[in-house]
Amino acid sequence: MAEIIQRDGTWAFDGTTVRITPGLHRSVPLFRQTYGEIAVPLEAVSGVVFEPERKRGRLRMRLREGADPLLQATGGRLPDAADPYRLVVDVDRAGVAEYVAEEIRRALLLDQIPKDPTKTYLLSGPPVPVSVRSSDGSVSFDGLQVRIDWADTSDRVKRATGPRIIAISDLVGVEWLPNSGYEDGFLRFVTRETAFSKLPPEKDPYALDLWGSARRDLLTALVATAVTARLPHPSTRTADDQANRFPQLPAAVPSQADHHDVLLRRLRELGELHREGVLTDEEFAMTKAVILRGF
Repeated sequence: MAEIIQRDGTWAFDGTTVRITPGLHRSVPLFRQTYGEIAVPLEAVSGVVFEPERKRGRLRMRLREGADPLLQATGGRLPDAADPYRLVVDVDRAGVAEYVAEEIRRALLLDQIPKDPTKTYLLSGPPVPVSVRSSDGSVSFDGLQVRIDWADTSDRVKRATGPRIIAISDLVGVEWLPNSGYEDGFLRFVTRETAFSKLPPEKDPYALDLWGSARRDLLTALVATAVTARLPHPSTRTADDQANRFPQLPAAVPSQADHHDVLLRRLRELGELHREGVLTDEEFAMTKAVILRGF
């Protein structure tokens, strides 16, 4: 057993699995503490390195492309401190960190673990059900469907449509961008009907606009990961244009005619909300203009 225990967390390697446990210290980001312990099978690892620094060093693990739904869902956009495959190491424990890294590298060599992309997820992602409250509302996923309940501060167009329920069978992808504190983020659920939607996150009833606490909104990556883990693996992609836009898109994208039908249906729904007095003239005009830009 090769093990290193730090305030930032613990890495333990038994020859077949690297068990990563986040620390409980207040300096450990909320996302890592909430995500919890991660068991990384050796076959999912591409490499590991210890980066020594003057006061502290860092252990970093690289996973094979396609092995982890968390990395697939977040696309490398997790803040460095929230990355569970990074461990801050005190300078007096540098030798132990080097030993752990060397043991993992030796096992990779002995087991001849390839570095090429995987064709299936080797990590399971967070368990379900999972629920997160964000600045734009609450989102939950039970393994079968996603539910979004809007907050009082959500756009009136969203609140007028009521709770959004999306079956996992209707989803073709998830798009996630964190709230950086300087720029808003979003969590968008992509269906075949909404694949070409041009609505901004604050107006899109299939998206959460992340504008509040960056620390809290980061937890939406839990839901993005849980959903991604249950969508077809990216290795099932069949067309280059699908891969460029939606990493998890498994089958044909809607045609241009289907796209226009969706936009026309959106316009009709907005018209009804306007006639009922739910949307003001200004809100109707602004949202209509956004939709028309999608044609």
